[in-house]
Amino acid sequence: MDDDDPGADALRRLDDPDYPSLTMSQAAELLGVQAAFLRSLDSSGVLSPHRSRGGHRRYSRQQLTLAARVRVLLDDGHPLASAEVIVGLQDELAAARADLDRHEGGRREP
Repeated sequence: MDDDDPGADALRRLDDPDYPSLTMSQAAELLGVQAAFLRSLDSSGVLSPHRSRGGHRRYSRQQLTLAARVRVLLDDGHPLASAEVIVGLQDELAAARADLDRHEGGRREP
């Protein structure tokens, strides 16, 4: 693809997990939740969706992954504050394991 091609740039953005390409209704439909759930994650600070020029929320694939993880924990009975902490700790653990794997050259047992 040509770097000056606007179509190529659009395709690159679609591949970017951080690109805020989804509207609230699209995000809610993909997750199988009500828009109010996404608004609650925004107001609590769990998610900070991008805002369009018109002030509408836009979600990235990475944000939807986070929302889905939180939703599973909420469905399991955890309060939102606990779910946020659990997700944060899971992410820290995954990052620590990745660092350990890099330092050990992948020799660590699961």
